[in-house]
Amino acid sequence: MAIEPTEVIWLDGKFVPWDQANVHLSAHALHYGSSVFEGIRAYDTKGTASIFCLDAHIRRLFDSCKVYRMPIPFTADELRQACIDVVKNNNLKSAYIRPLVFRGTGAIGVDPRANKVQVGIFAIYMGAYLGPEALDQGVDVCVSSWNRLGHNVFPAAAKIGGQYINSQLIKMEAVENGYTEGIAIDGNGFVSEGSGENIFLVRDGVISTPPLASSILRGITRQCTITMAEDLGYTVKEEFIPREMLYMADELFFTGTAAEISPIRSVDRIDIGPGHRGPVTKELQDAFFGLVAGDKEDKYGWLTPVA
Repeated sequence: MAIEPTEVIWLDGKFVPWDQANVHLSAHALHYGSSVFEGIRAYDTKGTASIFCLDAHIRRLFDSCKVYRMPIPFTADELRQACIDVVKNNNLKSAYIRPLVFRGTGAIGVDPRANKVQVGIFAIYMGAYLGPEALDQGVDVCVSSWNRLGHNVFPAAAKIGGQYINSQLIKMEAVENGYTEGIAIDGNGFVSEGSGENIFLVRDGVISTPPLASSILRGITRQCTITMAEDLGYTVKEEFIPREMLYMADELFFTGTAAEISPIRSVDRIDIGPGHRGPVTKELQDAFFGLVAGDKEDKYGWLTPVA
């Protein structure tokens, strides 16, 4: 999805023009993937931009940096306010917000600790991540030949930039073969997640999703979906899912900040259920989009208005 530049970016505590938010070529993150990031949505809620699950995203950012031994030189409150300000100062009603903590310049080599830790936040417009028709009609996906790595290889629950090489391989392979997205299998042969989305399966009215042990990101939209589904009366199970259950599912859908709640209509050219969005997926979409649009009560406290 092409980036449409906005006016200003928050960089190391100050707002700078978009074109001046630069880093040095020797920045450690460019060479070794030493960065931690978040993706956060702001929605137009009755004419006011409202940021979805801001506090949960800021907490995960700090959690990821803690795992990676990268101290953030700002408080959680400062970064929370910076996310609000970057939306406000760019006059955005809806936005995709990208906080990025990264190792800058200072030393070359695998040990990153001598490099300055920097923080930047930008906000841009983003539509439907998987395409304009994905939310209604669903997407065609494949099971990737690239597996997710095990927990003793990298911390899957942390959102570390270098780990997304794995996601890029999954995504490129899928697109090169005519699919919108790929689904990765974990090191034990069970379903893990998409290149940038968690996955849910519906069969006989019961909703299942892979557990954290399947090398998945601890998705924030994933957790919100579980909460909404249980409030709607569904049983939700976190359980290991064999690959063949993908083909036997009544419904499949992705969740994620970018993907929101997106149905899957086929896997490996096998139709899922009737081959289009199913009723459980639509009910969850209606609950989610009704909340972020302001048509339903935000009883969970997930929205932070940008005032």
